[in-house]
Amino acid sequence: MTTVTVAPSPVAHETSYRWVVLSGIWLIYFSFGLQINGLAPLVGPVSAALGLSYSAMGTVLSAWPLFYVFASIPCGALVDRLGTRRSLLIAAAIMAVSAITRGLAVDFWSLFFAVALFGIGGPLLSITTPKAIAKWFSGRERGLAMGIYFTGPALGGIAALATSNTVLMPLTGGRWRLVLAIYAVFMVAGGLYWLALSSRAAFRQADTGDEAGGRGTIRHQVAVYANLLRVPAVVLILAMSVGIFYFYDATTNWLPEILIAHGIAAGPAGLLASAPVAVGVVASLIVSRLATPERRTAVLLMLFLCMGLGAVFLMSPNPVLLGAAFVAHGIARGALMTVALMTLMDTRGVASHQIGAAGGLFFTAAEIGGVFGPLSFGVLFEVTGTFAAPLLVLAVVSVVLVLLLAAHRRVVRRETATAAIS
Repeated sequence: MTTVTVAPSPVAHETSYRWVVLSGIWLIYFSFGLQINGLAPLVGPVSAALGLSYSAMGTVLSAWPLFYVFASIPCGALVDRLGTRRSLLIAAAIMAVSAITRGLAVDFWSLFFAVALFGIGGPLLSITTPKAIAKWFSGRERGLAMGIYFTGPALGGIAALATSNTVLMPLTGGRWRLVLAIYAVFMVAGGLYWLALSSRAAFRQADTGDEAGGRGTIRHQVAVYANLLRVPAVVLILAMSVGIFYFYDATTNWLPEILIAHGIAAGPAGLLASAPVAVGVVASLIVSRLATPERRTAVLLMLFLCMGLGAVFLMSPNPVLLGAAFVAHGIARGALMTVALMTLMDTRGVASHQIGAAGGLFFTAAEIGGVFGPLSFGVLFEVTGTFAAPLLVLAVVSVVLVLLLAAHRRVVRRETATAAIS
């Protein structure tokens, strides 16, 4: 695959400092994972305290993905205008306010808007981070760096699910507001840490080195999005992102229920449902590093096959097949988004100052799949009374993704040949 070279950073020789920058990104992403998963284990006490029905609580939990869809494109333009330092500071600040106000909620609407606010800070984080990684890392190091920061939300999610009811609620005397306050402390700490390390003069110089192209008028920003959507390879990656997030959010929300439907008790089912997340942490580090430009098509093909096979294996209650499904889905979960984003960043026609805009398009398209994944699983289960149908649909989605990947490969080869001739 042809790549677009990102201009070297003025601090490219400071290898150790690059990894310090990554540690700041990782801490914010860890806190991001705490916020995404921190409220779900507390649904019972929060609902009782605020007088909310479970349907009302479900609406609250869906608030941030809904806002995420509409905020991603404006956030992408903002990132290209402000640079990575300020964008990530704003993202951390918004998510910290969301985290703090959750613990202060007194009714449905105050909790709804506290969670919805996360859907504005989240896109800023998701879009800024690939741009920062592209600026500070290159080659195999870029893949490793992306793999490392993607372990942050996974480990944050595991920490929230594992400690909310078993450690923190007993420690705080059952006061859920204090539990949410503890999670908020992590986000505040992450933002302050990023402020400290990004205040270094060398970082400021690197952050402003190639931003001029992203600081035009609103009309210019609209033109940037229009130009990106004229690139066939970009459009195909956006289409793939819909299927990728369909898989992510469907399995994240429904895997425990799928296991319960197989006859596994609720407690063990919840624990087993975290197994793919743990596998994904390892896969994120290994697969992302292997996904060099010349291997990315093959890696994506492997990940799509893991996604489809995992869906098929989940249809059976056989312990061996369930274990294989955990491994397959864990590998796919851990690396799919990382490799897809790297492919987008290195696409011909996506300049370094347009990575934020491209990321905005990516997450806007992706979260459409994120909304329809859990929804379709629930509807199909209601209609059929079994998870076989939604899992079959997920397997079909994996086949569609393979076809889109084949089309993407043909487009890239054609563009490469055209560029060579001209």
